[in-house]
Amino acid sequence: MDQYRALQPRQSTDEMLVVDLDGTLIRTDMLYETFWAALSRRFMNIIPIALASRNGKAALKRRLAELASVDAAKLPFNEDVLAYVQAWRGQGGKTALVSATDEDLVRTVVDHIGPFDEVHGSDNTINLKGARKAAFLAERFPNGFVYIGDASADLDVWKAATRVVTVDISTSLQTKVDQFAVDAEHLTTRGSRLGPLVRSLRPHQWLKNMLVFLPMMAAHQFDVATILLALLAFVSFSLIASSVYLLNDLLDLGSDRAHPRKRLRPLASGQLPLSWGTALLPLLLFAGFAFAMVIGPLFVAVIAFYCVVTTAYSFNLKRRLVVDICTLAGLYTLRLIAGSVATQIPLSVWFLAFSIFFFFSLAAMKRQAELVSAAAINRKGAQGRGYQVDDLPLIATMAVSSGYISVLVMALYLNSPTVQQLYRETAPLWGICLLLLYWISRMVMMTHRGWMHDDPVVFAAKDKISIACGTLIFALAGAGVWM
Repeated sequence: MDQYRALQPRQSTDEMLVVDLDGTLIRTDMLYETFWAALSRRFMNIIPIALASRNGKAALKRRLAELASVDAAKLPFNEDVLAYVQAWRGQGGKTALVSATDEDLVRTVVDHIGPFDEVHGSDNTINLKGARKAAFLAERFPNGFVYIGDASADLDVWKAATRVVTVDISTSLQTKVDQFAVDAEHLTTRGSRLGPLVRSLRPHQWLKNMLVFLPMMAAHQFDVATILLALLAFVSFSLIASSVYLLNDLLDLGSDRAHPRKRLRPLASGQLPLSWGTALLPLLLFAGFAFAMVIGPLFVAVIAFYCVVTTAYSFNLKRRLVVDICTLAGLYTLRLIAGSVATQIPLSVWFLAFSIFFFFSLAAMKRQAELVSAAAINRKGAQGRGYQVDDLPLIATMAVSSGYISVLVMALYLNSPTVQQLYRETAPLWGICLLLLYWISRMVMMTHRGWMHDDPVVFAAKDKISIACGTLIFALAGAGVWM
């Protein structure tokens, strides 16, 4: 981070320090914040939003401000810009927050942080941006003003300012500013966006999509064509899953910022612009469907159903008691079905029954982990979910009982004719049941003690004992084939 030089108050003039809001004082954009907050509150808000957009951007911003609920205290503020403003005020200077965001929202932000002498924003008719903002500031502060901004839309304002301060602008924009501004400061308060961009796609969550390979592995069918089809299914699911994660993160900005770990997610923390997440979402979705079309129409139908269910989950189902856990378990199982459809390998009833109970157990553990985290910070329930901390014993029971039933299903499956045909010796397979009993019991205990990440699949992928259990399970399955 570049250090800015100390500002000296200009006592001979009434020069004002004018600060932009979006992308400058806060590491987010209130247009996108209010849009996604309004949709998260009620999906049908898309209708009044669309109608308001017909009357111009100022009217749209006012309508979004009315429909959305944004907690200004939890917005990702740029601490370096705040320090800059406080340094100016500490030396006797005056400051103004002037933004194209709706004025009601701008005042809400100022009510939280406080250090501004004047506050101005867009109203229902005038969008205070670009040339309009420049003209307004020139008229409002005839003795001159210093302007802190972050985007190409601020070029007209910088040209009208007596001094220029930029925040995290691109090299090309910096060159343009330096061409007309002799006295310009360029503040760098963040690093590369590549890392946050990759993290926002959650590639570690693609581990769940490895389930599309299980039908192929369970049937011992490893020819090249089957492997390629399974790989295509994996890529398709991963791209679409990343678009779903982006949608979840955009809808959960408020609740994520109230969570001890989720507040560090790229979109919630402001490391990645909301505009990037909004643009990436449909691109990933279309790319995923492009790969799905290579496999065939039936696989496209499965992927489409997955998208419908996950969208319903993002907007509504995740807030409903037990329904959310059932939905998560179903989405895991849907990956198995997708692998079956892609490779044209049928799934047995036993296999599907095991997956439903097993994944219901994992989904319950996920909610258990969230409630344990909530209890640790003295919250009554999980943010954005329908559960209370008092529900913990029941959720833990659901996780354990469903997990044990899945092991029972596995034990019954081992006596089926299908297993007798696929394996030379079934005795080693009983060891898998014991390992699963141990692993499920340990996972629930780890969750109960608050030692587990809120996603058990991700936790298991990093946990040495879980990895060892998985390795032993594969070894026992191999022993059943080759003994």
